[in-house]
Amino acid sequence: MSAQKFSEERLMKVLLAPQISEKATFVAEKNEQVIFRVATDATKPEVKAAVEMMFKVAVESVQISNVKGKQKRFGRFMGRRNDWKKAYVCLAPGQEINFAVGEQG
Repeated sequence: MSAQKFSEERLMKVLLAPQISEKATFVAEKNEQVIFRVATDATKPEVKAAVEMMFKVAVESVQISNVKGKQKRFGRFMGRRNDWKKAYVCLAPGQEINFAVGEQG
């Protein structure tokens, strides 16, 4: 599947943000994967094409999971956070994506 199939405008909207957490960094080191928060209607081929287009890396595979929003309380009212989608992008051997993380000071 090539990036030509999807419009560039759509691919720019698929990836929302990198998911940076302890679990994400552990997975990144162990399995050569990067985790992204993606649009709720994104598909695996779209995510693959978007990562290859934006970061100029070879993507081996993509796994996607739906994350349910948590129940939260606002004073005496119960509210609910939005559901979102997470993509585990497995990079080809030797490929990597570096996110410049600011120094904590």
